[in-house]
Amino acid sequence: MTSGVSDGIEPVLAALSTMQANVDRSQKSEAHEYLEKFQKSPEAWAKTHSLLSSLKTSSEAKLFAATTLKGKITYDLDQLPRDSLTSLRDSVLTLLVSFREGPRPIRTQLCVCLANLAIQMLEWKDVLGQVGSTLGSSAGDCILEFLKILPEEVTEGRKISLTEEELTTRTKELLEDNAAQVLGLLIQYSRSSTTAASNPRLFECVSSWLREIPATDVVNSFLFDALINALSNEDSFDAAVDCLCTILRDTREVDESVETIRAIYPRIVSLQPKIAQFAQSEDLEIYKGLTRIFAEAGEAWVVMIARFPADFRSLVESILECCGRDRDRDAIALTFLFWYEFKQIITLEKYKEARDQYAEIFGRLVDIMIKHLEYPNPDSANEGDLFDGDREQEERFREFRHQMGDVLKDCCEVITVTECLGKAFRLIQNWISTYGSQATSTSVPHWQELEAPLFSMRAMGRMVSPEESVVLRQVIPLIVQIPDHEKLRFQAIMALARYTDWTAQHPDFLQPQLNFVIAGFSHSSKEVVRAAALAFKFFGSDCRKLLESHVTELHPFYESVLDSLPPVSQEEITEGMACIISTQGLSKIYDTFKLYCDPVIKRMMSRANEAKSAQDDSTRLAVADYLQLLTVFVQNIQPYVSPQQENPAVKYCQEILPVLSAIAENFTGSNPILERVCRCWRYMILSYRTAILPLLPTLAQQLACGFENSRQGCFLWATDSVLREFAAGAEFVDAATSQAIYKFFEQQALAFLRIMNDLPPEDLPDVIEDFFRLLIDALIYYHQQLLLSPVCQHILSASLSALTLQQEPPLITTLHYLRDFLSYGTDHPNSSNLDGPDSQPPHNPPQIQQAVKQMVVLQGEPLVQRILAGMMFNFPRGCLQDASGVLLALFEIMPQETAVWIKGTIGMLPEGSIRAGEADRLMNAVGMKVHGGDLRKVRVLLQDFTTSYRRRNVAPREGLGRLEATRFRFNG
Repeated sequence: MTSGVSDGIEPVLAALSTMQANVDRSQKSEAHEYLEKFQKSPEAWAKTHSLLSSLKTSSEAKLFAATTLKGKITYDLDQLPRDSLTSLRDSVLTLLVSFREGPRPIRTQLCVCLANLAIQMLEWKDVLGQVGSTLGSSAGDCILEFLKILPEEVTEGRKISLTEEELTTRTKELLEDNAAQVLGLLIQYSRSSTTAASNPRLFECVSSWLREIPATDVVNSFLFDALINALSNEDSFDAAVDCLCTILRDTREVDESVETIRAIYPRIVSLQPKIAQFAQSEDLEIYKGLTRIFAEAGEAWVVMIARFPADFRSLVESILECCGRDRDRDAIALTFLFWYEFKQIITLEKYKEARDQYAEIFGRLVDIMIKHLEYPNPDSANEGDLFDGDREQEERFREFRHQMGDVLKDCCEVITVTECLGKAFRLIQNWISTYGSQATSTSVPHWQELEAPLFSMRAMGRMVSPEESVVLRQVIPLIVQIPDHEKLRFQAIMALARYTDWTAQHPDFLQPQLNFVIAGFSHSSKEVVRAAALAFKFFGSDCRKLLESHVTELHPFYESVLDSLPPVSQEEITEGMACIISTQGLSKIYDTFKLYCDPVIKRMMSRANEAKSAQDDSTRLAVADYLQLLTVFVQNIQPYVSPQQENPAVKYCQEILPVLSAIAENFTGSNPILERVCRCWRYMILSYRTAILPLLPTLAQQLACGFENSRQGCFLWATDSVLREFAAGAEFVDAATSQAIYKFFEQQALAFLRIMNDLPPEDLPDVIEDFFRLLIDALIYYHQQLLLSPVCQHILSASLSALTLQQEPPLITTLHYLRDFLSYGTDHPNSSNLDGPDSQPPHNPPQIQQAVKQMVVLQGEPLVQRILAGMMFNFPRGCLQDASGVLLALFEIMPQETAVWIKGTIGMLPEGSIRAGEADRLMNAVGMKVHGGDLRKVRVLLQDFTTSYRRRNVAPREGLGRLEATRFRFNG
């Protein structure tokens, strides 16, 4: 494989130049297509060597060539005669010698090439010896890089075309059998010079081989001394941290690693003085690295810390110190997992002694966390821009605060909620006594020191019991009197919203809080207004019984603020009000429902009239928003009514049903409006179930007409709710109603098939997803009627057309339907609705199994073609598991026929796209597994084949030829 050939590389160089040049998109697309095809072609073997050997090609071109060669060796080795692999190996070794000093990216790719070749050249036994002797003793970094890469590539061996047995044997030969030799080489290298002992490549190599070399062997060698010393070397620090953390993770099984932990622990603790030293330095990455070491040690040894709290206290204090000294809050997040796992352990009763000993540390942790919660002081006097215009930093800080809030929750479980709340309360008290008298309407001094404990109270709210009787009685009266500063008012309202379940048990505290929240709706800050709406939702939900008598007087307030709120806040305040309405007696529900909803209906109709002639979408979106408010009322107002009584909520729904129908009929082209109408109808069904039966005929008619006229999937989504709630066997649903529901479903199915006949699936991805979701439920509740119906055959044909899509959601839904459908060809289908005696799945009736098999006989071959074509060309990776599940289901009901269909499909693949003999090997293996009844292994074989094919081939741009799908047709 030595490269004396230089002709033929000019088109490659030209395409690479085009990709880097400032040319139009079509030229780049053409160049990209050419390079893609080149990488898959057999001539790429010689041309990559020519590119790498030429003195005239650029580094970028050589990197492309090295990357291409890596792909060829990994996926296309069968393109070469087996007896030429020795020549290929020697050629790659020669190239690696040429690039042993760099550039490093090219050298790395060549090392990967050599490692993958070593895995697949089963006859190459002396890999390490030959690589070392060829590269020579002066190529230290190159040898270390190859040694680092080899275990990584072996671990990823699933992408190599070896059998599992071959890969297992080769892994033993390359790694396990060489581990002791590699350890000796690394120790020898580290002793060779001071420079070698601090070489980052050495520690990267050690990290990689720790998959095979026991951590104990490294800790008990000179390598560990070199590793600890490397932490004082700036160049090797990062690699040394990674290596040390890998060793620490290797000691997680503490009972098996006691001696190793005893050897490591003093070396780790000896690093504690560096915390203060690094905290003062400008290099934040070094401080983060040190913090990571302590945190990883804590995570690995958390059980030992709980067992021997006194012995490991220095480590925990070091982690706490890392948190406390982290001025820029860049490293502290590395400790969060440790605090969580430590909490999980010491809150167990058996570790009560450790919990008592570490209570003081968790108390200090609370103080540190609350201090870190403080907003920064801006460099300028502009308090409206606390992050000097850095919006990314501001967003990170907001997210970071919620993570620290989780740590505060952990502390609550260790030292009690009352203790943690008390710390926040004392900080609030201290601020009020120190700065409260200085606060004015325009200036609040040191507001950050008040806002942080308020946020901490909000964060800890979930941990507080409604029976808490010490702190909240004192702190809530203080919160409702805080100064009127935007961030303080926002945080105070959000904190109160966290304690509404406590307030529900302490009614004396409700009115001041409610007044404080309602005042927030008049605030000049939009953030405060949004917080007030969210808080009102929780007060309405949790304190609904206390507010039951206030429902009438709250109506003017609701009306006055509704139109000034953004849509999300409108929903939140509406939910709060709906919860309060739901507490009314049956005699009042209808009137109160009408009192609140009629004005919403009036607003909606007004905007709907404007929307008919409006040019933009804003008025139509406004209509959709008002529809959503109606849905919120329907979701939350669910009075308990006996089956013999009229449901007052349904009575009101009956009044507004014509309005909703008119909206749907007049806006068939507006997805947001139709989706909200269907959502409202759906929740009428879910909220009132059989009480909605008087409305059901009208509702079903509207769903059917709406789907036929608009062709929107939301109507199928709502149909699914009808199907599930009124299926055969549902409580208070008679057989006639259930049968009518099935007829309604079949009507929707026929409408869908007619739409599929008119439009290609690419125009209907959402409709397809909703339809097959509906079908999955239809199989559960009406499997007998559906599977014996003539429409089922057409549905199967439609599913084949749906499989040509490339979007994941509709594909996954279609594949799930197919798996469920095919399972009815077996004794035990995938149905939660087939429960026999003792909850055992009953035997599937023979006529159902036969019906499914007859449909598969007619369409099994095109189904296999669609599934395999999708797995090899166009399915997103998230669909591959379900796609192979369909093939497995086919094998379970018709193994011999499915094997024939698979063989025929593979024979239709483009010429030259599979290796010589590959199809025969696959089918022989499939035949053996089928004959042996090991169908699960058949699935693995097909997954491996399609994955390998997909990596080696690009989907033909001119189409799939004989595998191209036919257009779905339906004349029903």
